Amino acid sequence: MLTARQDMILKTIVEEFIQTAEPVGSKTLVEKYNLDYSSATIRNEMNYLEMEGLLEKTHTSSGRVPSTDGYRYYVEHLMDDIPFDEEKYELQQVFSDNDVPLEDIIQRSCDILSNMTNLTSLVLGPEASKQSLAHIGLFPIDSNSCVAVIITDQGHTENKTFRFDDQMTIEDIQNCTNILNNRLVGTPINELVEKMSEIKPILANSVKRHEALFNAFMQAFIKFASENEVYYSGASNMLYQPEFADIEKMKGIMKMLEDSTLWRSIGNNDNRLKLQQTNSKNELVWLDDMAVVSSTFEIGGDEGRLMVVGPSRMDYNHIISALDFASAFIEAQFKKRIK
Repeated sequence: MLTARQDMILKTIVEEFIQTAEPVGSKTLVEKYNLDYSSATIRNEMNYLEMEGLLEKTHTSSGRVPSTDGYRYYVEHLMDDIPFDEEKYELQQVFSDNDVPLEDIIQRSCDILSNMTNLTSLVLGPEASKQSLAHIGLFPIDSNSCVAVIITDQGHTENKTFRFDDQMTIEDIQNCTNILNNRLVGTPINELVEKMSEIKPILANSVKRHEALFNAFMQAFIKFASENEVYYSGASNMLYQPEFADIEKMKGIMKMLEDSTLWRSIGNNDNRLKLQQTNSKNELVWLDDMAVVSSTFEIGGDEGRLMVVGPSRMDYNHIISALDFASAFIEAQFKKRIK
């Protein structure tokens, strides 16, 4: 462990670098923060922190920047517990509308998090292989259209709007829906496309416009399975981070964002830090010069994960509190809806 003075100096350097993205020198600490130590004493302590691997020198300045180990030490031992009040209101407005589908609430929470943090946020829903079809409902809109609502056992929904002419009737769509309910309820979402191929002859015998309806439902099932992989918001926020100004690095980050396998593996990273000061569902992982703060939420016995991704130089206090609040509310909203 460090001394109280070393803790103060490291904490001040981390928080100054988070705000400015500029290397921090002893002169800044003395003049801006009025630390009650001489420049020589601060430089000696900074040298010690560098030898311990908590600070790093840059090539362009005599100042120091936090290392990954420095950020880790800061989060574990030095980070303040800042109240999270102003942003709660915006999130509460999303959760207060009981008519909004649960998956829309989760995605809108992701959007709000990216806006309030100016970083990129992601949400991983339950994997398609762990969800099953619960019901397909059919609801007329007018004389020439209706909407089919596909619902899983986890409460997720997908809507498919049908517009029909004289050759396609609502009776045909209803017959098709009934067959799909009889044959597919209980089928895992990622197996629906294969099962649809098996029941195509049954549709052909019972529904006049079976080909058009088959293709429409097939597209809906394919979209449904893919949407339960990863949803991300605020990818363009990465463009404004000085750490990611290099175009090749940015291309790599954009490719990473679309890799659901990578994000699902975050929870198995050996170097992840469990944030015990909040709750056991929150974790922090550093990937090169990126940080990923994540919080899991449980819906129907399965687990989703909400994440904020950005440079290691992020406002950990704010982000951890926001994720903690959002994930807890998602769980509460799901429990309220299944009562």
